[in-house]
Amino acid sequence: MVKLTADIIEQCAQYTNPVRDRELDLRGYKIPMIENMGATLDQFDTIDMSDNEVRKLDGFPLLRRLKTILLNNNRIVRIGEQIGLTLPTIDTLVLTNNSIQELGDLDNLGSMKSLTHLSLLRNPCTTKKHYRLYVIHKVPHLRVLDFQRIRLKEREASIKMFKGKKGAALAREMGKRVKTFVPGAGIPNAKKKVPGMANGAAGPANGAGDAVKAAPAPIRPDVEAIKLAITNAKTLEEIERLNKLLQAGQVPGMAPKQAPNPGMVKQVPGVVPGMAGKDGTQEEEEDDIEMDD
Repeated sequence: MVKLTADIIEQCAQYTNPVRDRELDLRGYKIPMIENMGATLDQFDTIDMSDNEVRKLDGFPLLRRLKTILLNNNRIVRIGEQIGLTLPTIDTLVLTNNSIQELGDLDNLGSMKSLTHLSLLRNPCTTKKHYRLYVIHKVPHLRVLDFQRIRLKEREASIKMFKGKKGAALAREMGKRVKTFVPGAGIPNAKKKVPGMANGAAGPANGAGDAVKAAPAPIRPDVEAIKLAITNAKTLEEIERLNKLLQAGQVPGMAPKQAPNPGMVKQVPGVVPGMAGKDGTQEEEEDDIEMDD
C-alpha cells in the first residue's frame, strides 16, 4: 500500500477529460486512506481514485470545484458524517464494487445536497429488501441510481412507504448499521478487564464492596509441578480433578499447607507450652518434691 502524499498528488496524471473537466488520476496506487487532498488546491472537477484500498469515504478538505468522484473497486464500508460539508458541489459519485453492508451505512449521503447521480452496484447493501426505495427516501434529490433513472412511481412508493410514524419506525429498522472497524478509528465502548471480575458482570465476582484481590503468582517449583501434572493427565476425569485443585489454590502433587490446630495440643496445668524437658518428666519431679515438703 502507498500513503497518499502531496508528492504523489503532484506527480500523478492530470488532464482534461472527454467532457472537458479537469481530472486528477489516482487510479491503482493501492491507497488505503484519503488524506492530504488539500494539495490539489481545489483545481479539479473530477478525481479518479478507482482500484485502491480505501475503506472510508472521508478525509477531504473543503473542495468547492470538485463535482465527480470515482471510487469503484475499493473496500469502502463507511461514509463520513461531514462528507456533505466538505464536498458541497458533488453531483456524481461512483461507489461500484465496494463493501457497504447495510442500508443505514448510506444515510450520510443525504447530506450531499447536490448529488444527482449515484452508483452502488456490486455492494452487499443492494441485495437488501426495498433498497432503491430506501435510497430515494434518504437522498430525495437523486435522479439516477445505479445507472437507472428514478421514475415518478418509485418516488411515490418511497414517500408512501416511509410516511408517518410507522414509516419512520420502518426506516429506523431498515437503517440499522453494521459495526465495522476502520483502521485509524478508535474502538468504541472499550472496557478494561479487572482481575476477579466476571465477563460482563457489573461488579466484583466476590460481592459488591469487597476488595478485589488477584491470586498470587505461583513460584517456580509450583509451576513445574502443575506442568508435570497436566502432562501426565490421561483422562477427562483427571483433567477435571486438576482444574478443581487449581481453583482451590492447591498445587497437584504437593500436600496443602495446614496451620497447626490449637485443639490438638494437650496442655498440662502449670506447665508453659514449649518448656517441657526431653521426656516431659522434669516438671513432674519438681511437683513431687514440693508435695513431700
